[in-house]
Amino acid sequence: MKRLLSSAAAVAILASTGATAFAADYTIGVSNTVQGNGWREQMICAMRAQAAVEGDVSGLIVAHRNTDSAGQLEDLNNLIEAGVDAIVLNPSNPEALNSAIDTAIEQGIVVVAVDAGVTAEGAYILSNNQEEYAYLGAKWLFEQVGGSGDIVYMRGIAGVSADTDRDNGFQRALAEFPDINVIHEVFTGWQQDQGKQQMFDFLATGIPFDGVWTSGIDNVIVDAFTESGAPLVPIVGADNAGFVQYLSEVDGLEGAAVTNPGSVGGAGIALAVDILNGEAPDSNLVLVDPVLWENTTDDGRATIAGAQNPNLDPEWPVSVTIPGWTDYSMEQIIACEGPGQ
Repeated sequence: MKRLLSSAAAVAILASTGATAFAADYTIGVSNTVQGNGWREQMICAMRAQAAVEGDVSGLIVAHRNTDSAGQLEDLNNLIEAGVDAIVLNPSNPEALNSAIDTAIEQGIVVVAVDAGVTAEGAYILSNNQEEYAYLGAKWLFEQVGGSGDIVYMRGIAGVSADTDRDNGFQRALAEFPDINVIHEVFTGWQQDQGKQQMFDFLATGIPFDGVWTSGIDNVIVDAFTESGAPLVPIVGADNAGFVQYLSEVDGLEGAAVTNPGSVGGAGIALAVDILNGEAPDSNLVLVDPVLWENTTDDGRATIAGAQNPNLDPEWPVSVTIPGWTDYSMEQIIACEGPGQ
């Protein structure tokens, strides 16, 4: 389990007792295959910020680009060749990367997958509970439309385990509401422009519907409604700063934000350091449970108001830290600087 003392606090305790601390000298590799998406950018910044405050991390090598599983395999093999001590990755596919992950583990490299799972034996997974994320939001939406109606279902990237897990949660909620019908299903690629255009295109058909579930591409979906003049319907998204703001400010918008912090990237760095230091968790799977904030109740509106953060990019989740895992400050994650930068 992640140590609760910050590095600075630990140093202070050692100093007061006369003990001497010798920091390790770890280099951590990072691999990510989606660039330009606000959630992924926050994830990378959380990784850099956490690595900077970990006293045992001296270097961070980041492979951060738009690519597929073949490209990520290449990046992973390059990180292995560079001699990193640990790799923290957001996997493009649960199985396609196993050859590189197996090689890394055989060479004593700690591997932590964040946000989505991998099937390679020996790898650790630290993720937001994606199935529960989808279930909470879908259940709220289905209840909000009265238990029957037509829903637009806007997913992420086909084949990525986070999308598969979310679909499992969505389908679980759907099974509880037999009078709900998915009238339109699309994959947004977790890209703002693509998701917005897809909503514009469907609104242009004139086909009526009663609600929208989005896989974290949310504030631009609201924009598509307002810019096209279409009447708003209940919308579920993530706790992205822009969407959270809209839940307070857009007249007539009924919606809910489900927490999905990109800071799992920073938690993944912290977990990798713990494992390197002989403090591995009991299980290879660590899940962060989401909560739902709705703007249709007094308590929900109060929570949403308190979560506002004008300093964040609209595409960044407002949940920038994970208590018990990340140690950086708001200023450090916004600065997005790694060790030595």
